[in-house]
Amino acid sequence: MLGVVAAAALTGTAPAATASPADLSTARFSLASSITPTVLAATPGPEKTEAQTAETAASHSLEAATTVQNDIAASGLDIGQPATIDTAALQQATARLEAASVLPETFLPGLASEVAAASATVDQRVAELRGGLDAAVAKKAEEEAAEKARQEAEAAAAAKAAEEKAAAEKAAQSTSSSSSSNGGGGGSSAPFATGGGSGDNSPAGAQAAAREMLASRGWGDDQMSCLVSLWNKESGWNYKAYNAGSGAYGIPQALPGSKMSSAGADWQTNAATQVSWGLGYISGRYGTPCGAWDHSQSTGWY
Repeated sequence: MLGVVAAAALTGTAPAATASPADLSTARFSLASSITPTVLAATPGPEKTEAQTAETAASHSLEAATTVQNDIAASGLDIGQPATIDTAALQQATARLEAASVLPETFLPGLASEVAAASATVDQRVAELRGGLDAAVAKKAEEEAAEKARQEAEAAAAAKAAEEKAAAEKAAQSTSSSSSSNGGGGGSSAPFATGGGSGDNSPAGAQAAAREMLASRGWGDDQMSCLVSLWNKESGWNYKAYNAGSGAYGIPQALPGSKMSSAGADWQTNAATQVSWGLGYISGRYGTPCGAWDHSQSTGWY
């Protein structure tokens, strides 16, 4: 009868008081079949999932902290701030969360929140250090690029200076073989007139002979003006003018004076012969007296 009462209490069915043995058997069967054992779900609840997510995030934060500190050390750069990250709080919060795995899941949310907050603090510090490192790397790259550009510019300038120097030396060697810094002295492929003239070797007589020779070449008064200026500077139209420093001689200051023998054997005593040679030299080298005068003004010689 006691079993019947128990069955009635668990199943909610009131059996008749005059139950037979067969009814008792049925009551016992109903009790056994109505009790279902409690089974834990295979899938963790939301609290457990939240805890696992916090642990994973903490692991990534700690790894990022280690990586950025190693990168800064390897770069050897000054990032303008201490390259350290305090991860003690995160490690302690993570340890407490892991230790709570044996507790009911209702305890996990609070611990997971502590881990998430500590991870956020570490992540912020990682971002600060990473930004500082990136800025230092960019600054170093800019400085290296500027230094490389400076060195290349200096090398280019040095190369250009060397080329200009070599060209100047070559030009000087070429000039020294045919003329001097005092003017005159270059050979010319243009034919020279023979000696002659009026025999007046004065500056006025030499200029008169020069005017006639210029006219025969088709040159006008403008070229005569340039020629007067040029040979005033070189010799003052003195057919005996001699430069002791260079050895240049005569009105056109030929170097050596013996070059003028191609215009006449009397080159030492005849101003007209010197003028004739000088005009041939100017024509072959500069084209016109004004061309020779322009060169003399820019360089100091012709």
